[in-house]
Amino acid sequence: MQQEFAPGLVIQGFTAPLKLQDFKLIAFDMDSTLINIECIDEIADAAGRKAEVAAITEAAMRGEITDFKDSLRRRVALLKGVPEAALHEVFEQRLRLNPGAKTLVDTCKANGIKVLLVSGGFTFFADRVCEMLNIDYARSNVLAIDNGHLTGDVVTQDWGDICDGAEKRKMLLHICTLMGISPKQAIAMGDGANDLLMMGESGLSVAYQAKPKVREQAMVAINEGGLDRLLEVAKV
Repeated sequence: MQQEFAPGLVIQGFTAPLKLQDFKLIAFDMDSTLINIECIDEIADAAGRKAEVAAITEAAMRGEITDFKDSLRRRVALLKGVPEAALHEVFEQRLRLNPGAKTLVDTCKANGIKVLLVSGGFTFFADRVCEMLNIDYARSNVLAIDNGHLTGDVVTQDWGDICDGAEKRKMLLHICTLMGISPKQAIAMGDGANDLLMMGESGLSVAYQAKPKVREQAMVAINEGGLDRLLEVAKV
């Protein structure tokens, strides 16, 4: 049964507060979770196709499009010809950390918790966000670029081509194995349907300003305020 733990903070399936120190890993989605934008939508703006791309993004995040890989390929194809400079513009002018992101990450790291970023977005942004927050592990997608312009394709990496919900789950479990911990010692935070598989493996699943389907299934739903509101539930 859902219970409003505090205004804008809902919990279900456990009794709060928990101890932050009981967890060893925290995994974050990036777009609309750690950061304020959906990067692909903002890149599409440079091509004059933001509305078209954003509509697909929204449907995918709500779980109305079940094949995330197909939805991403469709969206990336619409970016063909966008200059690489548009990526720098999005990062410098539009991308901001969401409220409480740095406080939460810093607090977790100060308490010996490793941090993982798993994103259906792009390495161009993920690498920079990892640097901003001193994140330990990451997995995301690479946009193909040729002669300074996007080709409309995603680059195949040694693990595969697209980080979808299944890959996020796989990466979470891989890092837990690497660390020698149980997935139940991990926290997973996200906002979209492609975060649900990794959230389902974790010991504490957190929805941040999330789609209805994600809020319903998460153990914690932060509906108001910043990411650091998790610290009201998982106390230091």
